[in-house]
Amino acid sequence: MSRPWILLFLAGVAEVVWAIGLKQSHGFARLWPSVVTLAGMGASFVLLSQALKALPVGTAYAVWTGIGAVGTAIAGIVLLGESRDAARLVSMALIVVGILGLKLASPA
Repeated sequence: MSRPWILLFLAGVAEVVWAIGLKQSHGFARLWPSVVTLAGMGASFVLLSQALKALPVGTAYAVWTGIGAVGTAIAGIVLLGESRDAARLVSMALIVVGILGLKLASPA
């Protein structure tokens, strides 16, 4: 995997961190989850901006949001006891297929 794709993957992971942190911050009312949220946001945007130097913006943005969406849904299931019904899991799998398709169709 090339450097831009690694940066994009890490940007997606950072997006998961800030999304879960945002939930835990209770509307920025709790200090440390708020700090984690802001750090995750900053890291996610910086990493995405670096990946965009080499990747098409449409592909990178779709992959970034897909990683964030699926990763956050999985984290919600594992960490927060959210629903893991079949329709939800199939929907996440479809997003993953879309992410892989975009990766395979990308020239970088």
